[in-house]
Amino acid sequence: MSKQQITQLITNRVSEDGLFSYGVKGVQLFRVTEAQQCTPAVYEPTVVAILSGAKEAIVDGTRYTYDSTQYMCCPTPLPVEAGSPTASPDAPLLGVYISLDTRIMTELAIKMESSTAPSRKPASGPLPQSFALAHWDDTFTDALLRLLQLGESQADIEMLGESRLRELYYTVLKGEAGDSARRAFGVGNEIARAIVYLSQHLNETVTIEEVAAQAGMSRAVFHRKFKETTTMSPIQFVKSMRLNKAAMKIATGTTVNEAAMEVGYVSSSQFSREFKRMYGQSPKQWRTFKQLPAGMT
Repeated sequence: MSKQQITQLITNRVSEDGLFSYGVKGVQLFRVTEAQQCTPAVYEPTVVAILSGAKEAIVDGTRYTYDSTQYMCCPTPLPVEAGSPTASPDAPLLGVYISLDTRIMTELAIKMESSTAPSRKPASGPLPQSFALAHWDDTFTDALLRLLQLGESQADIEMLGESRLRELYYTVLKGEAGDSARRAFGVGNEIARAIVYLSQHLNETVTIEEVAAQAGMSRAVFHRKFKETTTMSPIQFVKSMRLNKAAMKIATGTTVNEAAMEVGYVSSSQFSREFKRMYGQSPKQWRTFKQLPAGMT
């Protein structure tokens, strides 16, 4: 019944396609009625809950589908391909994006690690540590419903918004996605912090040795742990992040040269070669044929 109430809340608030702020910081509702094939995207730390329809995410070549039976948790920035290939006017994609606040998640994760708070391991097969799918349970459903029931009352949002967001975060940390989330926000999160650092310095020259030293690891240990978390080597991760961000910029109107420079490429010819190798099209061809609706990845 709670899921039906959540679906009705979203339907009442969202009458057209797009991504819409809900009032509570970091919470957005979305609706899609047109099929969208998977295109390059960057997942920021977020939880995505689908109420109807399904989304797809391709992580390092592996395709994952999640719908109203599973919510997605991505606790660190991650280059992916994402889409909603089954969306239609008769079967719209409806859902909620919830950004993960680093301060609150870290506080909760550390408190959980120092207590006896229960948590569960994923029931599915192995996933990258930076990407998790978790079955909906009553606790998560009730917390999401309570968050969305704040509605349009600014007074309710100001008084209760953060506490209900904390409640939802806590259910994620206790649920099947909790292992991935605690690795990112709990004690010993050096790899997660390195991922954030690299993703925020894409337009700079940063050596792997430098980042490994910041994490207090040898290059070999850092490389192994980084790949366990993302399925990619640090160099592959940086390249994928750069090209995905550039592809998103080009698809929304940025010129090819501007997009290349904004993600750290000095040579436009190198950018074009690597872009075509990854996507099978030149940047100019991509700009002609791809149109990415803002925020709908």
